[in-house]
Amino acid sequence: MPYKSVKNDQFGLSHFNWPVAGTNYHILRTGCFPYIKYHCSKRPYEDLDLENKLFAVLKVINVGVPTLAYGLITMLLISHSETVQTPNGPVNVYFHIKEDENAVF
Repeated sequence: MPYKSVKNDQFGLSHFNWPVAGTNYHILRTGCFPYIKYHCSKRPYEDLDLENKLFAVLKVINVGVPTLAYGLITMLLISHSETVQTPNGPVNVYFHIKEDENAVF
């Protein structure tokens, strides 16, 4: 999802829990300019503070070069998008692979 489309209230978070309607999701998040990449897995709550700090250290050590490269390559690999209507207007969400809406997980 493009940086310009989001309020970055998760700044500094790379691996964290996100409870939604009684269900917990583990979120892996990284910047990949000009996008923000999210990977969500439905999993029980765990303390992810150590992993979050480890990912932050790795990003500082590599000066963000891999995430920049990933973002630039992503522009070539996007094959599907969806528009999500929000109270603040439409937001385009981009995917490398179209979601299988009949998937169990």
